[in-house]
Amino acid sequence: MLNLPPGAEGVLPSQHLRDAVSSGVVDAGAFKIPESNIQPASIDLRLGEVAYRIRCSFLPDTDTVERKVKDYIIDELDLHKEGVVLETKRPYLIPLKEGLALPENVRGKTNPKSSTGRLDVFTRVITDGSYRFDEISAGYNGPLYLEVVPLSFAIRVREDLTLNQLRLAVGSPEVSDAELRGIQGVDPILYKDGEAVKPSELAVSNGMFLGLDLKGDEHGRVAYRARDHAPLLDLSAPRPLDRDPYWEPVTREDGDRIVLSPQKFYLLMSDEAVSIPPSLAAEMTAYDPTSGELRTHYAGFFDPGFGYDPAGEFRGSRAALEVRAHDVPFMIEHGQRVCKLTFERMLEPPEDLYGASIGSSYQRQEETLSKLFVPPADS
Repeated sequence: MLNLPPGAEGVLPSQHLRDAVSSGVVDAGAFKIPESNIQPASIDLRLGEVAYRIRCSFLPDTDTVERKVKDYIIDELDLHKEGVVLETKRPYLIPLKEGLALPENVRGKTNPKSSTGRLDVFTRVITDGSYRFDEISAGYNGPLYLEVVPLSFAIRVREDLTLNQLRLAVGSPEVSDAELRGIQGVDPILYKDGEAVKPSELAVSNGMFLGLDLKGDEHGRVAYRARDHAPLLDLSAPRPLDRDPYWEPVTREDGDRIVLSPQKFYLLMSDEAVSIPPSLAAEMTAYDPTSGELRTHYAGFFDPGFGYDPAGEFRGSRAALEVRAHDVPFMIEHGQRVCKLTFERMLEPPEDLYGASIGSSYQRQEETLSKLFVPPADS
């Protein structure tokens, strides 16, 4: 259906994703998939017409989601018109408009969109007959469901809102640590202070680690912390929102460090800048240090072109990091490595690269807040 060459390996780029939509590999029935939902290496997935408030999360294993969820539904909510309010720390299951009919050699993976993670909205996709979240088996044919758990803010959602993305791949396109070092020497992926990091200085272990920026701006601001008891957050708000009711700034201590309060949600920035060339796709993997006291990032895709400028006018974009300490106060320091990027090869370079030309929101970012909020005047 996708006319992939024999022995093909790689993440499907935008032009192949369009083929996947036109051939029904990714299908929304009577609902046409907008062209704007096709990204350089992923497809935005839309909320359907209803949401189910459920009493617990679950996996279907050998059953279908539709059958299994019947035992857990507390209420059914209509996502038409004004949408509905999803309360904090309660799980909801929402059938997505898109479904899949994957070829036997094509598998899928889903992740929250960057804006979703920055709002501390925990999401993951569930498929029929699966014992894993977000991983979609090769040849899967069936519907997609999104589990949504707002953690810091009560949110309003509506039909057609996009909270997650789908990436399709064929073969084994994973990039090894040795390959990463080789690429860094030719087409740099990681920059620090505007200069390419030496390949020998990359911190790698089944992926590439990034450190924290805890020097911050001229005011010493290094992070934002989600406020308790914030107002309702409308994810379809027609204009940027005032950040102050939702976020409080965090300034560094002497020694370029801060103490994370247990169970609080923080937005920080990486010290290094990342440049994803057209030949690669990346993913920020959820990472727990061995100590178990810190979780950084709820995972997310980095598309080809993020931080990449063939003209050389800028060198990389810094990554926004979502961080939560677990049970005790936890000290973090400038440069501390707290997150990891893994890489896969693209099947071929995408026709559309991440960046301003396709309306990407976080190219050359120096601010961690979601695009939903008015940025600080001095950012």
